[in-house]
Parts: sequence; structure tokens; C-alpha cells
Amino acid sequence: MKNIGIIGYGWLGERIASSLSGKYSISATTTTDKKRDDINSKGIHAVLASFPDYQLTEPYSRWSEIKDMDVLIITIPVSEKSCCVSSLYNRIQNLSAFIGNFKGQMFLMSSTGVYPDLPKEFTEEDMPLEKVSGERMLRNKYPQLNILRLGGLMGDNRLLKNYNVSNPDHAVNHIHYIDISGIISEMIEQNTESKLYNVTAPIHPAKSKVINAQKNIPDDEEFEVKGKKVMSSKLVSELDYTFQYPDPKTFHL
Repeated sequence: MKNIGIIGYGWLGERIASSLSGKYSISATTTTDKKRDDINSKGIHAVLASFPDYQLTEPYSRWSEIKDMDVLIITIPVSEKSCCVSSLYNRIQNLSAFIGNFKGQMFLMSSTGVYPDLPKEFTEEDMPLEKVSGERMLRNKYPQLNILRLGGLMGDNRLLKNYNVSNPDHAVNHIHYIDISGIISEMIEQNTESKLYNVTAPIHPAKSKVINAQKNIPDDEEFEVKGKKVMSSKLVSELDYTFQYPDPKTFHL
């Protein structure tokens, strides 16, 4: 059984762990004593770790369990939107001290937010990782790193109808957490390394269509869907992956 480490046991980390726990042995990091105790009670070995945006007086010691890990999944944000480049550099330095010279399979949960808000279809080639500071810094340290640019995280309690949305005629770029776990699992099975993939459901309906479906409101109105669409066709063709939730209008079912 492979050992998997998840750095950042938040909303997504918890669901990835739950999906993979039957097939793999899981360890994780969290930021509070209470969450650590909760995670340990589920049979997942948890340690306390956070990765601040400043230089620590004493650098992190290496995660002791990492020597036994085959796969590492990073879900904490490493984007310029959450901090400036110098702060981002400090965060990645702290993270790297914790990971050490890890040689196993690695995944970074990045975001489709790296693409500009323009009305076109985006592929990975439109924004090479060299132009995205956090992705570039981590790939330079860990050449084997797989980067998954996730769309809006949805499923369970996360449904579009629960949010205040603007531009209801614009396309959604959403992904169900079950497909994120499915894609990671497929990549682990295939021993995939050094890939950059957009991870969005292949169908991009308008926000209003998704909300009406979730509210069970009939909606036959036809109109042109506007805004950007982030395409996951590279992932589908290279992994031969079939989405379990291809249409955001059915994420609530």
C-alpha cells in the first residue's frame, strides 16, 4: 500500500483523503490541535504545520513521516493572489524545508484563476507555468511536480445557488471534488510526473443555468454563454479520463 501525504487538510484535503483512504495510507498536516485530534480519530496520522509568508527565525524541521511517503499532495495556496512575490517566496521556502529533498510523486493544487478574465477558451499553453510565480518556484525545486489548475471547487455543501453571483450569463469553470480525487488517483496509478493540467468539468453552462438546476427551476431559455472557458481537453486525452460529473448542472444530484 502506497503512503500519501496531504499538506493542508482543509475542505478539499479532507475530501481527497476520504476518497483515497481505502486504497492508500494517509498522513496529513493541519493548523489546530482540535483538527489534528479529529483527523487522528479517522485513522489518518496528522501533524501541526502552517507555512507563513515571512522568514522564520528557525526553519522548519523536515516532516518525519515524509521518508516513507510515495506521494505528496499540496493543497495550500501558493499564488500571488494570496500574497506578493516576496511573501510567496518565503512561504515556499518554509514549505520546502518541511518537505526536504522529496523525490516521490508530487501534486500541487493550483487554480484556473491564473488565466485572465477574457472571453475565450483557455488551454495550458495560454499561460505557461514559467509565468506563474508559485508554480514556477515549486517546479524549479521539484522537477517531478504535477500542477493541477482547479476550477471552482464544488460538491456537497458547495453549490452555486448558495453564493451571490455576478454576470449570470457567463460560463462556469467548475469541478466536482470527486473528479479531482479521481484524476489524482488515475495519475498515481499511471505514475504521471511533471504534468500541467487544467481540471474543469468539460461542460461550461451559464451560471444562471446551474443555479436554476440546483433550485429545480425549469429553464429553457436559449442565449449565448459569455466569459472565459478553461478547457480540460489535454487532461482527458493524455490520461484517457472520463469525468464522473461532466456537467455542473448535475453537481447537486
